[in-house]
Amino acid sequence: MVDITERLVTANGIEVNVATAGRGPAVLLLHGFPHTWRLWSRVVPALAAHHRVIAPDLRGLGASTRAADGYDAGNLATDAEGVLDALGEPTAAVVGIDAGTPPAFLLAMRRPERVRRLVLMESLLGPLPGAEAFSPPWWFGFHSVPGLAEEVVQGQEAAYLRFFLNAGTLGRGVPAEVEAAFVDAYTGRESLRCAFEHYRAMPESGRQIQDAARTGRLAVPTMAIGSHPVGKALEHQLRPVADDLTGHLLDDCGHIIPLDRPNDLLPLLEGFLS
Repeated sequence: MVDITERLVTANGIEVNVATAGRGPAVLLLHGFPHTWRLWSRVVPALAAHHRVIAPDLRGLGASTRAADGYDAGNLATDAEGVLDALGEPTAAVVGIDAGTPPAFLLAMRRPERVRRLVLMESLLGPLPGAEAFSPPWWFGFHSVPGLAEEVVQGQEAAYLRFFLNAGTLGRGVPAEVEAAFVDAYTGRESLRCAFEHYRAMPESGRQIQDAARTGRLAVPTMAIGSHPVGKALEHQLRPVADDLTGHLLDDCGHIIPLDRPNDLLPLLEGFLS
């Protein structure tokens, strides 16, 4: 049984809750919505056999500071770098999914000396070409209107999150204890506000991504993993800007890859990170 330890560290002016396990080369795991670090709970034990796994709660989510602002991808990348600093890790392999993908990308673009390898999953990188056939789902607009989603969802958090957890696993659902942890983390108006601030920062994040791709290239070895619904759109965005890119598409797999198909994801991660 792997020993997973949680603690708060100071990074970029906030307190970040970080789960760590194992020893060896660091692997930094960045989750998305509506998740916490527990998104990775089914892959941490295997990864921790040969790596120091570092899984923070993103800004405003889980047990991390409910910050007033700073939810753009560039600042989240600074948060992630601050976590590495706080834990004494000069470099890490970085894995991002959903809302964790843009900051992982920007960290590798801006600070390539700190990112040994990069894995990006199930997200789009702002306005970069290659994803024209993918239409953002309805909740992107709903979450982006200041104050609206909090007003509507408050009091119905469990049902609302269950919609995403079921859709993200093609109806299979997630373990009951993980769902309960997610619901607890996203219950209450302030918790919801912080979750939706990630969507409200997307225009700024898109500009940051576009600027980074216009002025530089993704030099670190990178793997793009798609499932449903993003598929190969992320890989298509990365092809023109990445020097060393491997792409994979997982069949019969929902958006929440680490919980839906951990046994398919782990061989890809272990082979790429070794």
